[in-house]
Amino acid sequence: MAKKIKTNKRQIILEEAAKLFKDRGFGGTSMRDLGAQVGMEAASMYNHINSKDEILEHICFHVSNTYISQLAQIEQTDATYVEKIRALVRLHIHLMIEDGAAVSVANNDWKYLTGDKLTEFKDARKRYERGFAALIEQGIEAGELQPVNVSVALFTILSAVRWVELWYRPGRGISGEELEENIMTILLNGLAK
Repeated sequence: MAKKIKTNKRQIILEEAAKLFKDRGFGGTSMRDLGAQVGMEAASMYNHINSKDEILEHICFHVSNTYISQLAQIEQTDATYVEKIRALVRLHIHLMIEDGAAVSVANNDWKYLTGDKLTEFKDARKRYERGFAALIEQGIEAGELQPVNVSVALFTILSAVRWVELWYRPGRGISGEELEENIMTILLNGLAK
């Protein structure tokens, strides 16, 4: 039972850290701030985590691993390239709606990672971008997508969904599903043949 409580406290610390890092930035958040947020002394949190850097690593790699594992699954399907791209865009939107603070941290505070972790995270981002770009390129070659510059298409899509983590909140007059459908219509009806 003690292990379960420790895991739950760790998860609470990670979730609250993501919110604080999003609001104040990694550099602007202290362990004392985090302790106050979760109702613990900063020293007590070290029973659940090793450092603020470990928290950042966990958040960043949780997000990047989610994207990469979903890309790998989508690549293996028999879906059309347009459907695969739709699935990736939906993943981005869904993750931003469900875990926007963590996505924000991975998008903005990854630069505070150090040493091997920074290199590993940059490599993961590049691997994901290359995989997504390959789907766009294959879709163009298959005649499913407009013959556009692959890098322009990739970064337009990624940039176009990035604002969701900053803007979307329940009560904005649009459900998560409606938001997703609106974005899909705007992004892909111009790209898909």
